Amino acid sequence: MSRYLYALGQIAVRRRWWVLAIWIVLLAAAIGFAAATGGKTNDNFTVPGTESQDAVSLLQQRMPAFSGAQMQVVFATSNLAKVTDQPVAGEIEQMMAQLKGLPQVAAVVDPFQAKAVSPDQHVALGSVQFSASSGEVEQSTLDQVTRVADRARDTGLQVEFSGAVYPGFTAEIPHTPEMLGVIAAFVILLITFGAVVAAGLPIITAAVGVGIGLTGILGIAAYTDVPSAATSLALMLGLSCGIDYALFVLSRHRHQVVLGMAVAESIPLAVGTAGSSVVFAAVTVIIALCGLAVANIPFLTVMGLTAAGAVLVAMLVALTLLPALLSLAGGTVAKFISPPLHPGKPEEVARIAAYEPERTAGHAWGRFVTRFRIPLLVLGIAVLVVIALPATRMDLGLPSGATQSESSTARRAYDLVSRSFGPGFNGALLVVTDLSHATGPDAAQTVMGRLQQEPDVAVVQPAGTGDNLVLIQVVPKTGPDDSATADLVTRLRDDRATIESGSGATYLVGGSTAANIDTSRRLGEALPVFLVVVVGLALVLLTIAFRTVLVPLSSIVGFILSVFAALGAQVAVFQWGWGASLLHVTKAETLSFLPIITLAIIFGLSSDYQIFVVSRIKEEHTRTADATAAVRNGIAHSARVVTAAALIMFGVFVAFATVDNPIVKPLAFTLAVGVLLDAFIVRLTLVPAVMALIGDRMWYHPRWFARYVPDFDIEGVELERRFAHDTETEAPRAVTS
Repeated sequence: MSRYLYALGQIAVRRRWWVLAIWIVLLAAAIGFAAATGGKTNDNFTVPGTESQDAVSLLQQRMPAFSGAQMQVVFATSNLAKVTDQPVAGEIEQMMAQLKGLPQVAAVVDPFQAKAVSPDQHVALGSVQFSASSGEVEQSTLDQVTRVADRARDTGLQVEFSGAVYPGFTAEIPHTPEMLGVIAAFVILLITFGAVVAAGLPIITAAVGVGIGLTGILGIAAYTDVPSAATSLALMLGLSCGIDYALFVLSRHRHQVVLGMAVAESIPLAVGTAGSSVVFAAVTVIIALCGLAVANIPFLTVMGLTAAGAVLVAMLVALTLLPALLSLAGGTVAKFISPPLHPGKPEEVARIAAYEPERTAGHAWGRFVTRFRIPLLVLGIAVLVVIALPATRMDLGLPSGATQSESSTARRAYDLVSRSFGPGFNGALLVVTDLSHATGPDAAQTVMGRLQQEPDVAVVQPAGTGDNLVLIQVVPKTGPDDSATADLVTRLRDDRATIESGSGATYLVGGSTAANIDTSRRLGEALPVFLVVVVGLALVLLTIAFRTVLVPLSSIVGFILSVFAALGAQVAVFQWGWGASLLHVTKAETLSFLPIITLAIIFGLSSDYQIFVVSRIKEEHTRTADATAAVRNGIAHSARVVTAAALIMFGVFVAFATVDNPIVKPLAFTLAVGVLLDAFIVRLTLVPAVMALIGDRMWYHPRWFARYVPDFDIEGVELERRFAHDTETEAPRAVTS
């Protein structure tokens, strides 16, 4: 593979203006595609094959007006005023009547008609039924809802919203995180390379890749449902992977230029050597993200595919656009800055790394690891296991009003309803009852009476009728995030035969709360399967990459340790609330799709670092045949760049962890912790310690490996040998001529 990438690098250098023009055209086309289609993300979560989804399908067929999203409207008064006082009650009734006349509104339930008034008469609860799903409710409709509510608020009435859709339910992600991530990346790159041009080029190429990836995703959103979290995930991975992949190629090129190699010769060689590792690393991430389809949940599949697309673009940019820009930059990548306090220091560091790697901090760390390999192994594994322990108590769920920040209307509505009516009113179940084969006119009442007798049921009341369907609202005694509510959903389904007995009626348990419970269960069931798929994939890919058995096994064990440590840290902070006030975190269940996404991404990124570190160690072992020296020298050559890459990833994820969003924040935090632990504890400490402990046996493989396992030469050893041979043969010809 390295020779093909070498040829690609030569083309990028020779046709640099064409390559640059092609990428500019692609960026313009992607922007034009997004603008022309007008695609927007939405959060229409469907889980095929679940009872809650079957309930939605039945409603769409026979009561389409009730198949859409629902919004709760919470009214509250302060001081001595009550919602039942005539001026206040009149204002509430007027607002509900105005909401009924809005586009896409199928029905409204007045608080006084439903007798949904709190015992102290200070809070009233109404609802609005939309004819469209949450992702299809127009923003103009929600804007009109806000205007109607503002008129009521002007009279002194508190109005809050919650439910599947409401004004502001899709909060915009600010651009501050990506700006902070870019700034942090530039500072790290400037410290790493000590040259402004070398620090800026990865930022530029990553920006082009992210621009194409994000606008492409928005264009696709016009034709299929794309969750809003997909753009954040694609942005995080596109930016971090784009910078990291460019960093690895650029680092190799700059190293060769400092050693005296001509720029035109160095670029293709860097693409052929470091580029091989980039391809393997990117393909690993892409396959892992595409593997999210194993869960058979459409929104998760789309998230995986869109993020994989962003990583693919990042890889292609690093292998084509970056070499073209490096050719245009020439020797400026080695034009070092001169800090006032340490003049000449950046150039000195670069030359020491090139000519005397044994004097670098990376080599010192390699000596430390090989000398104290057993204590470091024991300590490193112990630290990861301790951090991972909270993951054994992980509870899965999806965001609700309780997980929102205290400044959001959904959180205020949730708290008002919980205090005044009970937490179950925030997540009522919708039992869709089919009376097509009912044995008598009292079938619905019979079902309702039996539902009321079920444990943990607070209220059972009718919610609508039509076409031989009766909608029954079952309010649990516990909130939507409580495990007792999930147990109630299971019990209502398990007791179906008893509840339906003799009535001829049949029912399905649905609603947003049941849908969230079904989604969490489906993801929990898919997690072990996905883990097996990922581990098997890692074994195959790393075996092909390194043509040995023990290296892949050590990588897999390290991956499992780091990913469960990251999940353990997430549980401790977001679920248990450790340091919650410091990090501005709202305690909640672990996002049901967070573990499987974390597995996919950390697997891919850990494979990145494994390939970059171990490929340099293998390269040194091929050259010296000394296992311990190979570990020291391999770390000396890779530690600085892997450290920079990991810190850039960490910085980008931490920047997104500052976003006040119940999905983005925990996901970014988990990935930040995972990257940090995997890069520094696993890849730069535990794996080298194991390699030093096992020695030459680490590279053992059966004889049949050579016959059946292809050699992709990801270290570029054969390419470098051929390049050195061609250089030596051309030198005498030049002298003769």
